[in-house]
Amino acid sequence: MARSPLTLAASVTSALPRAGVVGVGVLTEGASGRYDSAVADLDDGRRVVIRVPADEDAAADLAAEVRALRALTPGVRSLLPFRAPELLGETGLGGDRAVVVDFLPGYRVDAAHLPAGRGAATSLGAALAAVHSLPHSVVKTDGLPARTPQQVRTDVSRVIDRAAATRRLPRTLQDRWSQAVATEELWRFESAVVLDGIGTGAFVFEDLDDVPTVTGLLDWHGLSIGDPATDLQWLASAPDAANDVYAAYLAESGRAPDARVRERARLYAELEFAKWLIHGHDEARDDIVADAVELLESLAAGVTGDALVTDDPLDVDDAIALLARMPGPAAESATPVDTSMQTDAYDADELARWVAEEDARGDTGGAPRAYADSADPSDTQELSADDLAEITALRSDDRRAGDGARRDGASGSASVHPADDLSTAPIPLPGAAGERAEDAGDAAADAERASEAALRRWMAD
Repeated sequence: MARSPLTLAASVTSALPRAGVVGVGVLTEGASGRYDSAVADLDDGRRVVIRVPADEDAAADLAAEVRALRALTPGVRSLLPFRAPELLGETGLGGDRAVVVDFLPGYRVDAAHLPAGRGAATSLGAALAAVHSLPHSVVKTDGLPARTPQQVRTDVSRVIDRAAATRRLPRTLQDRWSQAVATEELWRFESAVVLDGIGTGAFVFEDLDDVPTVTGLLDWHGLSIGDPATDLQWLASAPDAANDVYAAYLAESGRAPDARVRERARLYAELEFAKWLIHGHDEARDDIVADAVELLESLAAGVTGDALVTDDPLDVDDAIALLARMPGPAAESATPVDTSMQTDAYDADELARWVAEEDARGDTGGAPRAYADSADPSDTQELSADDLAEITALRSDDRRAGDGARRDGASGSASVHPADDLSTAPIPLPGAAGERAEDAGDAAADAERASEAALRRWMAD
């Protein structure tokens, strides 16, 4: 027997000892009688909702709801563009749990009546994207359920097997769904924080600047890690707005593109009929079984010739986005690799003297330090004998090749280009000793050669 709003309101003072109830009313949540609910006004100006489960299944969902609301810390709530109910208190009522949460004002829109275009449809898509973008730690920290893509796939296969075991499942649907389970690429998705089958009835709207906008989400009992397609299965019931919802979802999502998410969502929507059949069979309810069979046969006739999994290849943009999320070798290395273009700033005059001395000596002894352009004299780098040998070898090799080396601006490496390759400006190497003697009085030429020597040392590294 359903509890009256007055009985429910009386339990508020037990859950919230310091609160006084000054008004009570009926709350219609569209929960199909699974809960006894009421709304109460408190003496401090707050409006709250009281819910008591009507059966064991509802009791399990309400317990999961309490766990989920506790997981929504202030930090998590700040990541959402809408409100979630706050758990205010709990108490017992006739052996059942009574839960009190704050009231979220607004209205709801059924999926079948969801209009296309900017407004309710786009706001719904953005709201779902926000939930799916929450960090996994929201779920894992509180020990809430988490399923991998393989576990999701296995669960789907079990539903199909159980429905087939009733011997009332149309063969065409069994084959259709089994083929989807066997399609590997359908199950290559990135798990996300989900609400595990949320529908449009859980979202609360208000008109902001005359535009319907999601301002609250009521149902959190399915909070878990799983397939984001489970929260999109209702799109099959919103033919007018489905594309706009999905476009907004993609635009606001920070996740990798999922080329098969709508196909899985469609699969989950169809499997709801199979679950209804299983429920009727397990409860020995012939009326439910008959209703489920009628629905399944109608579905089978409607999808004839309509492939659930298409052969469309992955979009190029999607492939690039997926590739960008894959870690490269540097990410897997225990030692970070710095790939930035780092060069030293050298004193041109001092380095010019070193070049002249090195060529005159023909050895590497007594190489001076090249000081960085810094006020700190300790910020130095020693030019080793190996460094000088590599510079000399590079200069000799280039003279033998006869072609000027050009520095590739895209890769930062030194390469030898054909004489007619003008893709980059040439960097001439230091010439013969006679040429240097001819330019010895030219300070600008000395500075240029010094810079070239510095660049050669960097490239040799």
